[in-house]
Amino acid sequence: MIRLNQIKLPIGYSEIELSNAICQALRLKSKDVASYKIIKKSLDSRNKQLKYVISVAVELKQEKLYLSKNKKADIYNTPISTIDEILIKAKCAQRPVIIGTGPSGLFAGLTLAKAGLKPIIFERGEKVEDRQKSIDKFINTCVLDKESNVQFGEGGAGTFSDGKLNTGTSSDKINIVLHEFVKYGAPFQIVYEAKPHIGTDKLREVVKNMREDIIALGGDVYFNSKLVGIRAKDGVLQGVEIKTKDKGILSVDCKDCILAIGHSARDTFEMLAGKILMTKKPFSIGVRIEHLQSMIDFSQYGMTSDKLPAADYKLACHLDNGRSCYTFCMCPGGYVMPATSEENAVVTNGMSYFARDGKNANSALLVGVEPQDFEGDNVLSGVEFQRKYERLAYSLSNSYKAPCQRYDDFLKNRPTDSFGEVLPTYPIGVSMADLNECLPDYVSQSIAKAIKIFDTKLKGFASGDALLTGVESRSSSPVRMIRDENGDSSIKGLMPCGEGAGYAGGITSASVDGINAALNLLKKYAI
Repeated sequence: MIRLNQIKLPIGYSEIELSNAICQALRLKSKDVASYKIIKKSLDSRNKQLKYVISVAVELKQEKLYLSKNKKADIYNTPISTIDEILIKAKCAQRPVIIGTGPSGLFAGLTLAKAGLKPIIFERGEKVEDRQKSIDKFINTCVLDKESNVQFGEGGAGTFSDGKLNTGTSSDKINIVLHEFVKYGAPFQIVYEAKPHIGTDKLREVVKNMREDIIALGGDVYFNSKLVGIRAKDGVLQGVEIKTKDKGILSVDCKDCILAIGHSARDTFEMLAGKILMTKKPFSIGVRIEHLQSMIDFSQYGMTSDKLPAADYKLACHLDNGRSCYTFCMCPGGYVMPATSEENAVVTNGMSYFARDGKNANSALLVGVEPQDFEGDNVLSGVEFQRKYERLAYSLSNSYKAPCQRYDDFLKNRPTDSFGEVLPTYPIGVSMADLNECLPDYVSQSIAKAIKIFDTKLKGFASGDALLTGVESRSSSPVRMIRDENGDSSIKGLMPCGEGAGYAGGITSASVDGINAALNLLKKYAI
């Protein structure tokens, strides 16, 4: 196939316009083209001259003849797009265990199941269908299920987010992850969009379909089953202890366990501390900021149109106080969600559906913190740092209502007494409070400065009616579990991966890390 780059077409272009552009670029007629497919598509909004920039792979009816006459033509080599293409033949006497069904756990499980190793997967939370009911119950009654919530349960934290799949990492396995998601129900455009997303509504079905396929391939998936112990001898894994809802604690023998626990499994961190090598790591803390989506659209596009996707943004700056501030997990047309996994704490996150048709846009607005900001030398001092400010946020109203404040009031250190044009989307309800009281001073000061800087890049960002809701404290893991070149922790056979282990930041990178963990395991038993 032949690759064509930089095809520029107007908003609302038709298939005929794309076909004509391909023929014009190749200087051929439509009858000479057998087929084509989009391999990359992005919206160029620079200078508000909106256009799509598209790359396509084209199959010609007489391709060899064309290439003989056009020796500089760019050949498109089809990348690997399925797990099956990278599998290593392996055989082991004992079934491997996986802890967690977030992106890394699911993709590790899918890889091992396709290789015929029949993994046993344990998830502390509920299957995604039941998990939704527990989250709804928390929103409606403020009764928190500490084991099944926005953080814990099938699909991990990303299932109740925007389902964003763009990543700052590079790997030849990203294409595999995207195509596997499509296979299990995600929209095909995630394969070629520059900023792909699935949406929480569609991601739930994708996760369920992946689980059912793992089971069909001989794997087992157990819910309401939490890792509570590790058995090792002479630094080698012997088994795991699993606390179940109905059968008490089960002792499961295993030589290999992929640990995909997620970034909020604090009790598991505590259990592992002292058993494996772990270090503190930097992370971020801040708030969610909400604007009207129509304002973001107009600022980014110079216009609003039903032919355009809801506009997003990505902003970052380094401040004169030595801190960095950036936006993260931006949810166009989205909602601010309750994301605590502990009682008497308030944690925020963002979510949007595939349509991204909500009235508000929201994003995390985060300030980086370093281990020296934490109190004490304990490896889990970052966890205690998070807890401190999550509990302060709860204490402002003594409830799960999130503290919320207009930006203008935030600057003046006064509680908000009424909202302006932007209304909060946090479903439990908000308390009008002063967020400066539940953030470190340097974080509040950094946020105030950054919003003014971001307004020079995205007009309207510093609107006095913009809403800040807090706290956002779970953007990444506060620890990193040390692993060697084979993926093993300091206990041989125990293989930490994904966000909880400190090696990923988002659905796509966590999924890739899960595949890599499974491949490392397969290499051990290659035949």
